[in-house]
Amino acid sequence: MKSIKVSILGRQYPLKVEDDNEQMMHEIAQFVDDRFREYKKHLSSQNETTILVLSCLSIAEELFIAQNHNAGDTKLLNSLFFDEINRTLSDLLSEIKDTNSH
Repeated sequence: MKSIKVSILGRQYPLKVEDDNEQMMHEIAQFVDDRFREYKKHLSSQNETTILVLSCLSIAEELFIAQNHNAGDTKLLNSLFFDEINRTLSDLLSEIKDTNSH
């Protein structure tokens, strides 16, 4: 484990991460910081807690959409895969029936 610091809205946060996750964690922190700053700019009349919560909801929404999209892709792939298996099995059964009837 490695100790790092990330900065979000000018505040430093110490984190412990696996060595191979350090760069990714810096990128995630930068993404979160950018989103918070974007919301802060557009919602300047709101208090910081409200801005942080709305930003987190926005990030969570993106995550849910991505997960649902990927789940849909997986379902589609599974459906196509099982359709192909069913066609192959039907073809094999037809061949077996044809062979047995001769």
